[in-house]
Amino acid sequence: MVQALYTAEAVARGEGRDGEVTSSDGIIDETLTTPKELGGPGGEHTNPEQLFAAGYAACFHSALKAAARQLKTDPGDSQVTARVGIGKNDLGKFELTVELEARLSGMEQGKADELVAEAHQLCPYSSATRGNIEVKVTATTTD
Repeated sequence: MVQALYTAEAVARGEGRDGEVTSSDGIIDETLTTPKELGGPGGEHTNPEQLFAAGYAACFHSALKAAARQLKTDPGDSQVTARVGIGKNDLGKFELTVELEARLSGMEQGKADELVAEAHQLCPYSSATRGNIEVKVTATTTD
C-alpha cells in the first residue's frame, strides 16, 4: 500500500449532483448543478465532471513536465486540456470517458507523442483510471 504524503479531503452534502462540495481547508466551497445534458437545470455552477477534468489536466501537466525532464527535452509553452464525458454504456450504466490533449510548442510530432506516452505512465490520475475508463491521449505540436 502507498504511504500518502498528502491527503485531500472533501465532503459532499445535499442532493449529490445538485448539492455542495467543500474541502476540509475551506478552499473549495462549491455549489453543484447537474448539466442540462443530464436532465438538470445547468447554469452557473460546476459539476463533478468539471472538477475531475480540472484535477486530471493539472496532474497530467505536472507528469508531462516530469517526463520532459527525464527525457531531457523541452515541451516549450505547454498546456493540457482534459475533456471528461459521462454517458451510459451498453449495459445502461453511467461511465466516464477522458480525452487528454497536450499542446506542445517547438517539438517534432514523434518526440511529442513519446513525451505524452511517458507522461501517461507517470501521472497518478492515469494510473488510477487505467483499465477502468477509456482515456484517449494525444499530442498536438505548434511552432
